[in-house]
Amino acid sequence: MTTAIFRTTSHTHHDEPRHVEQAARLIAVEQALAASGLLAQAQVAVAAPARERDIRAVHSTRVVETLQYISLEGEAWLDSDTYVMLGSWEAAQQGAGAAIEAVDALVSGRAANAFALTRPPGHHATPNRSMGFCLLNNIAIAARYATDVLGLERVAIVDYDVHHGNGTQDTFYADGRVLFCSSHGAPLYPGSGQADETGTGAGTGTTLNVPLSYGVGDSGYSQAYRELIVPALHRFQPELLLVSAGFDGHWDDPIGPHALSVTGYAGLTQLLKDAAAELCGGRIALVLEGGYSMRALPASANAVLGVLLGLPQPDPLGGAAGGEPDIAPLVGGIKRLHPLLQSC
Repeated sequence: MTTAIFRTTSHTHHDEPRHVEQAARLIAVEQALAASGLLAQAQVAVAAPARERDIRAVHSTRVVETLQYISLEGEAWLDSDTYVMLGSWEAAQQGAGAAIEAVDALVSGRAANAFALTRPPGHHATPNRSMGFCLLNNIAIAARYATDVLGLERVAIVDYDVHHGNGTQDTFYADGRVLFCSSHGAPLYPGSGQADETGTGAGTGTTLNVPLSYGVGDSGYSQAYRELIVPALHRFQPELLLVSAGFDGHWDDPIGPHALSVTGYAGLTQLLKDAAAELCGGRIALVLEGGYSMRALPASANAVLGVLLGLPQPDPLGGAAGGEPDIAPLVGGIKRLHPLLQSC
């Protein structure tokens, strides 16, 4: 078995070149993967569009029909950040399909691990609203497919995009079958993701937020993952691990306030890959989210694909200058607060 990559060709129809979330992002990623030789080492397929019933398992009729109508009729802005145009529905539908196919490939045993090259990103899209550049929540749709269609009892989602995955959290906040862990900048859009947001009802204890102050980089992220997120995964014992792989925490990103390097992203991915090897037979799938530096995004995506393939890649950009804030008080507080960590 090898690494499976699922491409999304329809994404080019959803393109506003004046916006940071544009088709050139994913084109640059695919060019970097090809140039490094990693693409040739993987099993590559073009994803089929997600079935509408799988999308509606997460999203309301209003979300689905709004996107379909605008995509047929013209162009509109859903908010100050999020655009829809002719072809956007097809792009979003194929993005969700890529995430679903990654899950299918892992659960069926056709691939050891997977990377879904999706855009537009998805983790801000809530069940009732498209927002924050995101039309459909690709990773949430894939996780619900894993539980409701494939019958998995425990799925974990780890989100290392620099923005909190509010849509993913909202989808599973009361669902004890899905553990959602997010490391993100705070305070930062969309303003959610406080440490005391830990789930409700059957989902109590299955949301873990790590809100990191500005300037945190490789060292702080590694500490947060080693002391908080990986132990939480071990307590939860998932059968499948999904990763919202956003690279806007890189020091070169024009939006994110963090200081991760390409090497730092590779290190986080290696920690998660190792956890998946211990907990769920190595079944880990990355789903592309944000990342708006046209240097850091392709380099980071190439590095994490190298981790999945076991072929380490160089960091062409190096580390950030300057020191990092101390996150030890935050880590200690979350350990005392969170139900999955109190006995760790």
